[in-house]
Amino acid sequence: MLIRAAEPRDYEQWLPLWQAYQRFYKSDIPQAVTDQTWARFHDAAEPMHCAVAEDEGRLVGLVHFIDHRSCWTTGNYCYLQDLYAAEDRRGQGIGRALIEHVYAQAAAAGAARVYWLTHETNENAMKLYDRIADKSGFLQYRKLLG
Repeated sequence: MLIRAAEPRDYEQWLPLWQAYQRFYKSDIPQAVTDQTWARFHDAAEPMHCAVAEDEGRLVGLVHFIDHRSCWTTGNYCYLQDLYAAEDRRGQGIGRALIEHVYAQAAAAGAARVYWLTHETNENAMKLYDRIADKSGFLQYRKLLG
């Protein structure tokens, strides 16, 4: 299995993974947002990144991550926003490999922290997260604005 940055040619295989991820979280992101997100991944001026897990020419996982400033450190933070492994490939180390890729990319960029959120019902993922990261103790609050 190869973990690498997504390339424009990956769109046709990335899209079904992205849509499956949305179904998992019972979300439906408009195509215009998906198109803009994909374009941002391939714009060097954007702080958004996408990496994929590829096995024998097939994409079997994705991770999206965003670099941003912090008031608490001089180094950026890296927000791991989306992580997904194909259902037929779960339990094979894809999620861990993608997270470790983000760790390496963030460290190389001088980031001070990688962090992410998950839903409280995502128990299988939390088994992995508990082994490779620390719980912050913080709860998320939000107000949707549009």
